[in-house]
Amino acid sequence: MKIIHCADIHLGSKIDNSFPREISARRKEAVRNTFKRLVSYAQSRGVKIILLSGDVFDGDNPFKKDKDFFFSVVANNPDIDFFYLRGNHDLNGERGECQNLKTFSDSWTKYEVGGVTICGIEMTGENCTSLYSTLSLEKSGCNIVMLHGQTATSAGRDKINLSKLKDKNIDYLALGHVHEYKSGALDSRSRGEWAYSGCLEGRGFDETGEKGFIELDIENGKIASRFIPFAENVIYEKPVDITGVKDAYAASLKVKEELALDKKNVYRILLTGEVDYTVDDLVSDVEKYLSNDCLFVRVKDKTRKKIDVRAYDGDTSLKGEFVRTVYASDFSEEDKAKIISYGLKALSGARGIE
Repeated sequence: MKIIHCADIHLGSKIDNSFPREISARRKEAVRNTFKRLVSYAQSRGVKIILLSGDVFDGDNPFKKDKDFFFSVVANNPDIDFFYLRGNHDLNGERGECQNLKTFSDSWTKYEVGGVTICGIEMTGENCTSLYSTLSLEKSGCNIVMLHGQTATSAGRDKINLSKLKDKNIDYLALGHVHEYKSGALDSRSRGEWAYSGCLEGRGFDETGEKGFIELDIENGKIASRFIPFAENVIYEKPVDITGVKDAYAASLKVKEELALDKKNVYRILLTGEVDYTVDDLVSDVEKYLSNDCLFVRVKDKTRKKIDVRAYDGDTSLKGEFVRTVYASDFSEEDKAKIISYGLKALSGARGIE
């Protein structure tokens, strides 16, 4: 038996406001498209069960377009059972009435499918501490448990205390809430794995890296899992050292030399290293030079400004005195460079000091 575990689709959610309007619209559409592609993938692989571990929607009252889309996808794939456990974002939203949409409540709900028990509970302020003691699973069974929350060392609202789920006969704990893939061993007796599938699509620069879902292969009661990268557009944040470059075009060439940019992906490039402080319009020019190599790029200047101290040896101006005083201080070389860079900008009346 094959099962897909996914979570945190967040249909209808806002996209990072640092993106231009047209990119935001494309990213929002990608969130829907990738869920639709996931279901097509499930059909091609003979998957009969899709676990949705919370936050299918971004809120309790989703836009009609997103609500209709989700329930239509479910209804039009009747040979797949969708197990929808609501999360903290959509806990009070509707569950729908599709025959193949299996739902949960604030008490443990169990389903038996092909020799596998799928059990889940939607966490509330009332059940968040008691749910551990009320979970009962057969030792001889193949047991999957669905929860939505952050792993923690204590129990509470939206907190999952993994230690309280040990030795509970769980073979796979399908979690939602964390937007990146994570997994680990659950039981001290080598039984069970917990895993976050992460979200299907990153929505901003706080959700970088590969996104996708987990495919479970169950044979003779044993569960093997693997993460499947699946995002339509991956968002990356990458540092690039441009020490020694003389201009923005050279910096853009260094970026392309260091990174294999892809036209369908989004990048935030952090320019690092030491450069001449007189380089003007570095960020905007590098963005322009890279704009045709990817879907969208944002560049941040994290460089240190190179200062030729010898040029100020005989300088009797305030700038010269300032540079010599800083270099004679006990600050680290990196801090000296930053202080001098900001100080010279200020003395020159330049704006944009961070």
